[in-house]
Amino acid sequence: MDTFVIRLWHRVGTLRALGILVLVAGLLTGGFVIAGRQTQHETAQPVKAADAASLPRATGGPSATQSAEQEAQSKAQDAASAAAAQAKAAEDAARKKKEEEASRSNTRSAGPPSYPAPASCGVYSGHRRTGCDLVVAAGFGLDQMPCLDKLWTRESGWNPHAENKGSGAYGIPQARPRTKMASAGGDYLDNAGTQIKWGLGYIKDRYKTPCGAWGHSQSTGWY
Repeated sequence: MDTFVIRLWHRVGTLRALGILVLVAGLLTGGFVIAGRQTQHETAQPVKAADAASLPRATGGPSATQSAEQEAQSKAQDAASAAAAQAKAAEDAARKKKEEEASRSNTRSAGPPSYPAPASCGVYSGHRRTGCDLVVAAGFGLDQMPCLDKLWTRESGWNPHAENKGSGAYGIPQARPRTKMASAGGDYLDNAGTQIKWGLGYIKDRYKTPCGAWGHSQSTGWY
């Protein structure tokens, strides 16, 4: 009997010891589990925050889109305005060129001016009479004398000593420089006949006729 009791007690003690060990192991295991969960929770938050920070942000809301559209429209309007201005400038230039060409064409078709020919050189006097005689001697018709009269009346008033201080032109034909007239005679500074001869030669070489020279003078102001 005593032996049985002793054996039973030993078995009970053994079971208690095993129970205590199991309980301790359970507590330890639970602690590890709780600590692991807490660690996971603590580390999960920064990861989520980091993930949120790494997400691309929106690069423009409705206001940014509207601003881009307005800028594009403004640029398109500016380009259209510039193109229209260039087209207008080209059109104006073309129209001006056409008008100038038409004006030159009309001038060429009209030819040099003409005036009624005088009955004779007797209708003139002074240096004009000398000029008329030399016009005929040079092979021009009397119808050229009215043009020559208008031309040299404008240039010098038929004064052999007329001088343009600005340009240096001199004499009845307003030669520049005056020494050009020396080819017609050494007395070119004072002799109206010498000046007229030189002037008619210049007109013939450059404008063919006195009326041609007068027409050029009318359009440009010089001959």
